[in-house]
Amino acid sequence: MRPGGLCRIHHAASLASAASIALPCFPPTTFPPPAFRCFRPGTPRAGGGSMDSTTMSPPGVAVRDPKSLVEKKTAIRCAGCSKLQARSPIFCPLLPLCLCNLSVIADFDGTLTRYWIDGRRGQTSHGLLQQGNAEYDARRQALYEYYHPLEISPTIPIEEKTKLMEEWWEKTHGLLIEGGVTYDAIKKSVSEATIAFRDGVVELFEFLEELDVPVLVFSAGLADIIEEVFRQKLHRSFKNVKVVSNRMVFDEKGCLVAFKGKTIHVLNKNEHALDMAAPIHDKFGYPNGYNPDSVLMKQRTNVLLLGDHVGDLGMSDGLSYENRIAVGFLNNNTEMSFKSYLDAFDVVYLNDASMRGVVELVSQLCAENQ
Repeated sequence: MRPGGLCRIHHAASLASAASIALPCFPPTTFPPPAFRCFRPGTPRAGGGSMDSTTMSPPGVAVRDPKSLVEKKTAIRCAGCSKLQARSPIFCPLLPLCLCNLSVIADFDGTLTRYWIDGRRGQTSHGLLQQGNAEYDARRQALYEYYHPLEISPTIPIEEKTKLMEEWWEKTHGLLIEGGVTYDAIKKSVSEATIAFRDGVVELFEFLEELDVPVLVFSAGLADIIEEVFRQKLHRSFKNVKVVSNRMVFDEKGCLVAFKGKTIHVLNKNEHALDMAAPIHDKFGYPNGYNPDSVLMKQRTNVLLLGDHVGDLGMSDGLSYENRIAVGFLNNNTEMSFKSYLDAFDVVYLNDASMRGVVELVSQLCAENQ
């Protein structure tokens, strides 16, 4: 877990200008725009030439099966149920919109946040936390160095790896409690961290909020840190965005004393975690285990899933959806991982891309079927 650095992003200025940004409008059947489209290795690509499998120099986005993507988009648009009177100013004002029975499920680290920041690896919501106790920071780092190679090992069976991840998370959470983490330490860690949202995330969330499309942010990290990142980096929350992550319990002095509910790690972000969804900045969730947002999500029949790991596809396991479009962000090791990502996701954005392509996709999914 790397020590945090100063995070350089635009704050209020970027929010103030977000509503005035004009994005190009493309017909629903032309996503992605030709300037961003790429194909399988060895086939022609936009701008001439080909994407060689050894050099891996795609222009930015790959579509696994363009025909299938068009069919899914059409099916989602046909499921629209009620027209909206409002229009988002960041989209073409002539584009009719409808509520498309859609829900969005997004991973946080490396999906909503940037992988690289000023040439440095961006920190995660778990990795940025500094306890203010060098001994415990070092012990958590030692756990990372032991378990992370096991996490990414291709030879360990999934059942065994799941147990190892549970073990890693439980030990880490135990050290956080034992080492006396405070909420003040969380705020300080976030302020000093190298973490930033991708360009276009604010526009995406504002548009989804306007459409009343529920958004679940899944993370194996720490909900309280994610909320603090929203607070410090975006200076706002969104009424339709709920966080599904490991949530801390603090005493009256602001000291961590426990974690609420089941542990969420990288291999169990699924239906068992769905009921833990809570609004941003709501530390206590819902009483008696009833979560109306979970019920609403499960009633939605169309899913847009955003992740940066093939394992993130499991985030929709608890939903009985009819149509799902899975968007993957391949941030690093493009040459080695391109095929597996393209086999798993409908659309793959490469090289730490912005979120603006997803913004355009959502505008098409919520366009009136004509």
